[in-house]
Amino acid sequence: MKKVILSLAVVTTLFSCSSNDNDTPTTQAPGSYSFERNGSTTVSYSGQTTRIQMGNELNDALKQTLETVASLNAKFAHSAGDNNFTDPALNASSKSLRSKTAASSDFFSANTTDATAIKAEFDSWIAAQVNEVFPNWNTDAAAGTAGKIQEAGGGSIRYVNAKGLELNQAINKGLIGALMTDQMLNNYLSPAVLDAGSNRADNDAETVASGQNYTNMEHKWDEAFGYLYGNEPDATSPVLNTDDFLNKYLSRVEGDGDFAGIATDIYNAFKLGRAAIVAKDYTTRDAQTAIIREKVSEIIGIRAVYYLQQAKSSLANNKGAAFHDLSEGFGFIYSLQFTRKSDLTAPYFSKSEVEGFISTLMTGNGFWDVSTTTLDQISTSIAAKFNFTVDQAGS
Repeated sequence: MKKVILSLAVVTTLFSCSSNDNDTPTTQAPGSYSFERNGSTTVSYSGQTTRIQMGNELNDALKQTLETVASLNAKFAHSAGDNNFTDPALNASSKSLRSKTAASSDFFSANTTDATAIKAEFDSWIAAQVNEVFPNWNTDAAAGTAGKIQEAGGGSIRYVNAKGLELNQAINKGLIGALMTDQMLNNYLSPAVLDAGSNRADNDAETVASGQNYTNMEHKWDEAFGYLYGNEPDATSPVLNTDDFLNKYLSRVEGDGDFAGIATDIYNAFKLGRAAIVAKDYTTRDAQTAIIREKVSEIIGIRAVYYLQQAKSSLANNKGAAFHDLSEGFGFIYSLQFTRKSDLTAPYFSKSEVEGFISTLMTGNGFWDVSTTTLDQISTSIAAKFNFTVDQAGS
């Protein structure tokens, strides 16, 4: 379990409120994501850390040709006690990636048809990696033939299916949306989860969960936080780029001068929202939720456009590099259906809109046939739903 220590100064800041001109309490932001009750931390997101680490191991295994469909599926749909991972703690865990894929309260509790179909897509990508890509590991890829393709100038070797798609990238980037983003934005930050049952009354009374030091509402917020910061060595001072998922790509977006400051915006919203829960200030909590939804969704939109635009410059003369960018872009486009508009119970792009983009990319021989015009058209469609331009995201 992650332990977060709260300084006395932060305790004082956390529990103080100011009043605006209308005498409405306003939660004061703490210095970091650090909260205590009775001298002990109330912050806990160990389940999210476990799933991130399981995902990291799955990503590595997808490039190991000795893996089988059964062994990869076991990493994806782990059962407690099975020896699927190199880390004994992960093997002992009852957590799994598959169980939380397309499993949010808001988007999928009443939509089991789509939830089942999305899980099946990940299953099919895993099976295809083993049955189509692994057998052709030493075969030169061509249109209609899976195999290896090297980036120009002796660069990295990529392993693609018959349409040029790196299935391991589709799985990795797809989980950023279907697991990490969906659970964060559409589950743990949902009022249906934060305020479920007696959660609000219990939080008002500071009634903690059985055997724990946190209220249920505090814990749900922490679990959302954990899907972004759960693998950080010290979440009170995030360094970013500490996993293969949202944390890594927040780092990439933050590193683009057009979006510098997004990491601070997200972290500030998480810590202020958590402080607002402690202060029983649900208006501020919900305002921070809206910020997190917008900014985390932007990460996915920005990176989808970025990879499509990067592929344009190398599509004609360096298909190895272009196909790698397109594969990452494919995964981020897939993840768009799990984003969340800040003020609505809807994603920025519906499942059918995402399927339309993917169908366009994969028509005929897929990446072997795709044109730069198509990449520009999809990029423009994505950017139009967000607060950035193609030029900003693509550079």
